[in-house]
Amino acid sequence: MKSSKINNLQQEIIVIGSGVAGLASACRMAAEGNSVLVLESASTYGGKIGEYTKDGFRFDKGPSLFTLPEILDELFLDCGKNPRDYYNYLQLPIVTKYFFPDGSELNAYANLDAFKKELVDKLDEKADKLDAFFSQIEKVYEFVYPVFLANPLKEFYKNIKGSWWDNLKILLKMEAHRSLHSSNNAWFEHEKTVQLFDRFATYNGSNPYKAPATLNVIPHLEHQLGAYYVQGGMRKVVDSLYNLALDLGVRFEFNQSVENIAIKNGLATGVDTKIQQYQGSKVFCNMDVNMAYPKLLAEQKQPRLTLKQEKSTSALVFYWGMQITDSPLDVHNVIFSGDYKEEFACLEKGVLSDDPTVYIYISSKVDGKDAPANHENWFVMINVPPDSGQDWTSLKEKARKNILKKLAHQLGDSLEDKILFEEILDPIKIERETSSFGGALYGNSSNNMFAAFLRHPHRNNQIKNLFFVGGSTHPGGGIPLCLLSAKIAVNGSKKE
Repeated sequence: MKSSKINNLQQEIIVIGSGVAGLASACRMAAEGNSVLVLESASTYGGKIGEYTKDGFRFDKGPSLFTLPEILDELFLDCGKNPRDYYNYLQLPIVTKYFFPDGSELNAYANLDAFKKELVDKLDEKADKLDAFFSQIEKVYEFVYPVFLANPLKEFYKNIKGSWWDNLKILLKMEAHRSLHSSNNAWFEHEKTVQLFDRFATYNGSNPYKAPATLNVIPHLEHQLGAYYVQGGMRKVVDSLYNLALDLGVRFEFNQSVENIAIKNGLATGVDTKIQQYQGSKVFCNMDVNMAYPKLLAEQKQPRLTLKQEKSTSALVFYWGMQITDSPLDVHNVIFSGDYKEEFACLEKGVLSDDPTVYIYISSKVDGKDAPANHENWFVMINVPPDSGQDWTSLKEKARKNILKKLAHQLGDSLEDKILFEEILDPIKIERETSSFGGALYGNSSNNMFAAFLRHPHRNNQIKNLFFVGGSTHPGGGIPLCLLSAKIAVNGSKKE
């Protein structure tokens, strides 16, 4: 170790990073009576779930849709706290409003029957086929959750219940052998419905023309289990986790960039920062594994197969303070591209389509405090490739021009003069602020049937007392899965 000052708390639990998974790990370990220290390189907590405020506007910088609230509630209950003392949430009547290039619109209602009726009435889908589709993805999710999501992958066989024949039938229905697009194309009558359900591959930064059809469990979360808005915005999630951590006695040190995880005889013994050494009995790493290994574990054997996997997409986000009150948009909106396959082909090549699909999130539609009167806060995002040396200055200018052109066509009104101010988040900034390799939002993509099995597990079998959590590890990205990764890692740490 390089520095001279040593923290001598031998039983300290050290957590690297304060994203959702890092905070959840800290809370779970503290609730069991451990002394826990979180080291965060940034000046505040939260990771990708940041917040941007200006001139009376508030924006969630990252994730915007809240699903599986019971997993977050469970964490607080397991720590002996009432989650309603920390946060509340409500269900949105419309999950997402979809806009298509021909000017048509479709509401994805929270009520499943209403959503199915919308698909039948507007896209001529068959009611019985929709019933069969949603029934199937529900069965697949009920199998996948305990077997592949809520427990370590290497122990999946312990959680398989029922007869081998019943489970074989479910495994076949997971359709891991074919692409999400191929499956959706077989299920649905209209190309717009196919495009709508193909979109769910982007929830973990993947390509629907390559990712397995197993990802159809994602629409089950939204339309059968519910999509929600956290009162106060998504930032409230990490605010609540941070306050829970403080209530449990967790200590935080910000602006502390970890330079190395100390390994001695195959045992993690602590970490080095630029100014100090910290010794600890266990270390939890909430950094993207694609960054953690070359930076913090450079002298250890690298998990090359995992690190070589195709990376997920990144994002280009424009935060616009809008002088507008009568937009036809809802809280969550998707304005589709005219050629979805070509859009993803561009992403595969590391470039941007001239006709990108645009996602717009306007929290002020449900929470008036997020924008001044007669104004709206627009979070405008497109999927982009991770950074590999592109000229992001010119790409941002090109994207902005194409987005404004697309919105003017779709909404029938020029928006340029309604933008009071603008802030931009690009892959380079995402990498710098969140230690996500290339700005890839979910670590590795799910663009092949084996990708889920190649996600980094909660531990490295060669190193004891070191645990990995967060969106780049099993079971994947997004708030619910990050919370599950923390639970898996903490439970696994009890065995060492």
